[in-house]
Amino acid sequence: MRTIVGVIKVMGGEPRDAVVVGSGPNGLAAAITLAEAGRSVLVLEAAAQPGGCLRSEELLETGFHHDVCATIMSLAGLTPLLAGLGIDLVVPSAPLAHPFDDGTAVVAERSVVATAEALGADGRAYRWLLEPLALRARRLLAMVMGPRRLPADPLLLARFGLPALLPAARLAKLAFRGREARALLAGAAAHSLLSLDEAGSAAFGLLMLLSAHAGGWPLARGGSASVANILVARLQELGGEIRCGERVNSLASLTPHRAVLLDLVPKGVLEVAGRQLPDRYRRRLAAYRHGPGAFKLDWTLDGPIPWQADACRRAATLHLGGTFEEIALSESEVAQGRHPLRPFVLLVQPTLFDPSRAPTGRHIAWAYCHVPNGSDRDLTREVEDQVERFAPGFRKLVRARGAITARRLEGLEPNCVGGDVNGGRMDLRQLFSRPAPRLDPYTTPVPELFLCSAATPPGGGVHGMCGVNAARTVLRTRLR
Repeated sequence: MRTIVGVIKVMGGEPRDAVVVGSGPNGLAAAITLAEAGRSVLVLEAAAQPGGCLRSEELLETGFHHDVCATIMSLAGLTPLLAGLGIDLVVPSAPLAHPFDDGTAVVAERSVVATAEALGADGRAYRWLLEPLALRARRLLAMVMGPRRLPADPLLLARFGLPALLPAARLAKLAFRGREARALLAGAAAHSLLSLDEAGSAAFGLLMLLSAHAGGWPLARGGSASVANILVARLQELGGEIRCGERVNSLASLTPHRAVLLDLVPKGVLEVAGRQLPDRYRRRLAAYRHGPGAFKLDWTLDGPIPWQADACRRAATLHLGGTFEEIALSESEVAQGRHPLRPFVLLVQPTLFDPSRAPTGRHIAWAYCHVPNGSDRDLTREVEDQVERFAPGFRKLVRARGAITARRLEGLEPNCVGGDVNGGRMDLRQLFSRPAPRLDPYTTPVPELFLCSAATPPGGGVHGMCGVNAARTVLRTRLR
């Protein structure tokens, strides 16, 4: 798969309606939204290629294509901008598998009913929680991920929001009695990077599971960079321009413009625009909090992972952590600044469903676990122990491995401060006031300056909605 590099000529000082700094999925989504409204847009990217977290490279061996950051496109088919771009998504037969030590696994099927049937006595409660949400997933996501306004369907939003406010540990104990259902919810909730005892962690569990049922947790064929290529192509088609290898150090260096949108988390905003911002707002950005980081491993393999549970071969995504109690302990230790001895591991095996990413008969896999923010510790042994636990013989298949610590991850993608892949801590307080309390979170005290990164609502993930929402604010308030 070919990645677009160093795209497009730019005319020196030609005025633009908007300049977007940063070409991650949110920056590109903002640029496309503005260009679709007929505005002239220039995107500036410091890296050699566009896409931010949407990068695919031959990290370890020639012919093996790994996703450097984002890989599972859980929301790509469920949010309007990405769903309308015709991205070639590979949908596995099952979105998620969660193995146990006895050689069995619980599977989140595309069907809520089929999943519930496998949960036995907990099936009724699972259907009560997830079925109404999954059936109206797009309507719910439009409210949860869209701009702040009166909800179009208050009852549906309340149906999601009331249990979502709970700690995931509390919801699991209230709703379920069995090992399988509790573990399924715990693994999904752990995507929040919060302790499962923290209020609001249940929101991630419900959101991840409903997106699994509604969208299937697909992969982009050929790698996540293909999504960046499609976004760039759409922007070019609309007349927008992008320049890579162009680091912006101050707003004063920008070409003439009417609005600037920063696809940067607060640390980057302060570096680029700190001098232009009032003291109070600058202090609030400086106080922005980041969550735990991620330690990531990539492997090239001589064969598919030898899972004990056959059901694990049906899913692209695996949650490796055993029981609910074990996962909760792991995430609690990370929240307290410790490295867990048995980390909860999220693993993706793309080549079972997209063989184009590796030579014939060979495979790749990708996994990460949570660590304290900024950690430089190598947890290769701990992560591989978890894989080997549920797939004995895994290490014998490893051809090559590459580790990326949380600190190094920030070097690869500056918006992942300390390895925080969510663009900022996603607790209740910061979820609704990111990056600082304002009636419209995409605005700043500087009238021409707007924010569109994952540090604005709805937060982390490959969905582009931070950019779409920010662009709509710009169109409403600045580029009318």
